[in-house]
Amino acid sequence: MSESRAAKRISGAAYNALRAALAGVFWYRPTLEKFLRAALREHPELLAGVNFGVSKREIADEVVDRLIEGERVYQHASVQLMVELANMQRFPELERHENADKWLPRAQAAVADLKTYTAAYEDLISERERLDAEQAAYTQQAELQRRFAQDLDDLRGRFLAMHGMVDVHERGRQFEDFLNTLFALFDLSPRLAYSLATEQIDGSISFDTDDYIIEAKWTKDPVSREQADAFAKKVERKGKNALGLIISINDLSEPARTTYSEGTCFMTMSGSDLFAILEGRIPLDDALRRKKRHANDTGSCHFPVKEMF
Repeated sequence: MSESRAAKRISGAAYNALRAALAGVFWYRPTLEKFLRAALREHPELLAGVNFGVSKREIADEVVDRLIEGERVYQHASVQLMVELANMQRFPELERHENADKWLPRAQAAVADLKTYTAAYEDLISERERLDAEQAAYTQQAELQRRFAQDLDDLRGRFLAMHGMVDVHERGRQFEDFLNTLFALFDLSPRLAYSLATEQIDGSISFDTDDYIIEAKWTKDPVSREQADAFAKKVERKGKNALGLIISINDLSEPARTTYSEGTCFMTMSGSDLFAILEGRIPLDDALRRKKRHANDTGSCHFPVKEMF
């Protein structure tokens, strides 16, 4: 508990009002026990060893003494207990009692007395709930970040393993699955490879307001100018918001980069770019955003991640 919250201590008078209310609003001890076990269910240790066979006043004294002794830990539980009792409007056991005219007014008076103190402590409940909500949100965010980092590290391991593969066809299949998993991790809505009447598309993603047609290449040679030309034609035949992304482990050839250095409908991503993303040096969406901005500003398709820093 912070110093600011600890300073708002519960008064002795409020604790005494709680004693009176606990002892007065129930006629039967088992009913009091059930109420306390439900109200203090988050702290069952408070009731451990309490003798519920003694009088209600003794039971109330024992429980309240424990709350006082552990106020640093149980302040919130004490306030919640007080508020729950103070908001009671019906007392079924006392209403049915043959001496209801005697015991019911006493219970009502005890609850009314307790209520004079609860307003001063309700801000503690609000503060605690706010802090609990903040802590829950922080814990959830931390867990999401941990899972994201683990997923990214798993993908890095897969990427390194593919470099050692001899079967190029199997590597190509795994590379396609790898890219779709990577795109999904960054919420880029990947679509698997698909065929049109006249061409094969390696896949697509959606990012910001644009759709990107994907060309994935894992070959020993860089993408040639002729291959870049053919991909540019694919992109140009799509919608006006379509862009292209060539992912080539060995990058583009110099003639291809030169041809698309002053006007381009696609961007490029190399194996080095992918590795920088997998190492967490730059998020994939940030890299794409910078590459697009560079293409818009310069007309060049080529903007390696290493030049972004």
